Amino acid sequence: MEIEVRDYRIRHGHMDDWIAGWLAGVVPLREAAGFRILGAWVDREHDRFFWVIGYSGADGFAAANDRYYASQERVSLTPDPAELIEDAAATAVERVL
Repeated sequence: MEIEVRDYRIRHGHMDDWIAGWLAGVVPLREAAGFRILGAWVDREHDRFFWVIGYSGADGFAAANDRYYASQERVSLTPDPAELIEDAAATAVERVL
């Protein structure tokens, strides 16, 4: 399984909005596209949201990710929780334990 750790800085005061939109929109769409959400954590004091996502399809994470973002369901997601992200980093990681 290919895995990414994602680290988002969410617009101050909007963490609950972000979480609600992520849970209602992003998570089900990601799962429908074949991704697995392996966990999510929040650091409210610093407006940070961390999550781990995996994909094990033969086409690879990058191709599946491109399809996900291009899908009509993702394009038309309302409200789009991505509008609440001030800064984002995604890092491909390899399981050690």
